[in-house]
Amino acid sequence: MDPFRQSLDQNLLVVGIAAYVTGALVLLAYFLFRKPVLRTIGLPLAVIGVIAQFAELGARWWMTGVWPLTNLYGSLSLFSACAVAIFLIFAFRYDLAFIGGPVLALAAIALGYATTWNEGYMPAVPALQSYWIKIHVPIVISAYASFMVAFCVSIIYLVKAAAENRYARRGSTVRGTAAAPGGAQMNVAMSSNYGLEPAMGMIRADTPALTSAAAAGDATAQWLVGLPSLARLDVMQYRIIAVGLPLLSLGIITGAMWAKEAWGAYWQWDPKETAALLSWIVYAGYMHLHTRPNLRGTFTAWISILGFVSIIFCYLGVNIWISGLHSYRM
Repeated sequence: MDPFRQSLDQNLLVVGIAAYVTGALVLLAYFLFRKPVLRTIGLPLAVIGVIAQFAELGARWWMTGVWPLTNLYGSLSLFSACAVAIFLIFAFRYDLAFIGGPVLALAAIALGYATTWNEGYMPAVPALQSYWIKIHVPIVISAYASFMVAFCVSIIYLVKAAAENRYARRGSTVRGTAAAPGGAQMNVAMSSNYGLEPAMGMIRADTPALTSAAAAGDATAQWLVGLPSLARLDVMQYRIIAVGLPLLSLGIITGAMWAKEAWGAYWQWDPKETAALLSWIVYAGYMHLHTRPNLRGTFTAWISILGFVSIIFCYLGVNIWISGLHSYRM
């Protein structure tokens, strides 16, 4: 292979990893300190990383003529790029830059791990030399990426919900007694917010214990109350999963069609097929349970986390550690 082309491929990979690591640190600082300038720096770094990754995959395809998603390196690289791309769409549409730190950190970890599976520019095995690989794999990877972004939102939801329950049990403040004249209490509750929500009065409906503690001067509560409300986090989590589940459904369908063409049967209960079906059931259950007001919130956030654990098992556990038609290690 032309040394220049190899150098281009490697340089784009380095740019992608560097942009993700730096962007993760900057957006984590934004999450902690709520300084708008950090958001202004972090989001462009995420954009640079996504562009570099897609360019690297495209350049590899152009240089070799081999579809770059035939191995775990290409698959994980696309997973990282899609996760950050989905994050950016929601960040610009709904101002969700505050989850950028964990999203970019996980993307950097996935991309770094992918490099350990970089097999160079070898052609695909015959079973993978099908037009279906250009349809099925990007759809499934996009679904996995959506679930990863939703997982990050779920973690933040559970952290804030647990803190609200802890402050409520402690009874560390008496609601309403710490309000300063002239509306100062509202300023405490909203001053460190990310600008995601309109003014809601002195006490937020879904975290009254946190808001009261913040008004009384508790620094931790002041930081926590500045996070988006539990209701908003729940809605964002739901919307992201509502993107991922149809993609996973379509991925299972296209995978079955490819299996019929390659192996003569739509479904063979291969470990990968079974794991994908179990993940689909978990997320379908999430969507159903979310329609029940008494289950929506902490319970569905845990379902989201369980779903992503099942996705990791389906994506990596089955492909690496369990022998089957989809195994990377035969």
